[in-house]
Amino acid sequence: MVDLMAEEDKAGIGPMMAELGREARAAGRALAQAPAGARDAALQAAAALLRARTPQILEANREDLEAARARGLSGALLDRLALDEARVEAMARGVEDIAALPDPLGRTLAEWTRPNGLVIRRVSVPLGVIGIIYESRPNVTADAGALCLKSGNAVILRGGSESFASSREIHGCLAAALAEAGLPPAAVQRVPTRDRAAVGALLGGLDGCVDVVVPRGGRSLVARVQRDARVPVIGHLEGLCHVYVDRAADPEMARQVVLNSKMRRTGICGAAETLLVDRACAADQLGPLIGALLDAGCEIRGDAEAQAADPRVRPANESDWRTEYLDAVIALRVVDGVGGAIAHIAEFGSGHTESIVTSDPAAAQRFLREVDSAIVLHNASTQFADGGEFGMGAEIGIATGRIHARGPVGVEQLTSFKYQVSGCGQLRP
Repeated sequence: MVDLMAEEDKAGIGPMMAELGREARAAGRALAQAPAGARDAALQAAAALLRARTPQILEANREDLEAARARGLSGALLDRLALDEARVEAMARGVEDIAALPDPLGRTLAEWTRPNGLVIRRVSVPLGVIGIIYESRPNVTADAGALCLKSGNAVILRGGSESFASSREIHGCLAAALAEAGLPPAAVQRVPTRDRAAVGALLGGLDGCVDVVVPRGGRSLVARVQRDARVPVIGHLEGLCHVYVDRAADPEMARQVVLNSKMRRTGICGAAETLLVDRACAADQLGPLIGALLDAGCEIRGDAEAQAADPRVRPANESDWRTEYLDAVIALRVVDGVGGAIAHIAEFGSGHTESIVTSDPAAAQRFLREVDSAIVLHNASTQFADGGEFGMGAEIGIATGRIHARGPVGVEQLTSFKYQVSGCGQLRP
């Protein structure tokens, strides 16, 4: 594998990244042919090493946290960066959960026989080499590395500079586990420099060695990846999620779903950013919903009807309907029924996750059918937008595009397919 390069050696970044790409391509070919048992053994070994090396991981994390505090990072960013024994244990369990998933490779997705006797099978295969670019969450190093290993893909990880030392230690566990299982350590590589020029090289595809890039982070990171990448991208720009409270909603259920969707964790992509309330129930529902949010410490920016219901509601402007706050702030708008909610989401949503609260099956079915987002829920919190909650193990992110993957990106979404055709001497006339 490529040795750690000096941070000052700017001229060496291009050749270093090119070598990472070549090593990843070679390792990926070997990993794709490795039996499922070997890949699972590597994942089990990685989980054990994460536990055994917890002191070293936490010491590296303290180094990252000290540097982040010196740079004045916000409390929310520090929380994303921080590790403790419980979080490292959660990483280890997550890797074990991935190992326990069914093998996504070699599955026959479809099979049919042509009139001339040719038997055609569509069979799942790895995507190849995946570049993953992420920000301050060091657990992504374990999650992403494990998902790619399980799905037979080589991966080049480029974590944020804030989590540089933490990611180095976590990656060391993955590389050692691969070697222990007899697999090439270069199948899971980490970019060993903070220099942003490495990101540009990765987005360029490393001379055809990278097949797809997955960004995981804030709007500016994802926007840059989508703008500059010369290879396909799986990702989402932002999570502008909505909860719609219908006229047939149970008031207590509505209160709980809205509070959980917004306030359970405000900084994740599945957090609700806009609350829509049916005009037909506004007189009864607005006051309690507003009061519950305010009591929970959430700022509300609402339209004229929301402000009339409670003077503590601040006026919303056009930009609020388009804002991913990632904070204890929510926009509130009164709409004309389920049709009005669907129209608002179509105009302002980001295609991530939306929820309807209603006891009316017809309204629920219309919402589920017509809202064009990756995840649409009925009577449930938007914070279920998570691969683990879908029973898919960890996930790299939520894809909002329409090509290849949509919704949680787990092991199955990191595969493609090929056609295997069997004949008995057929010739095309």
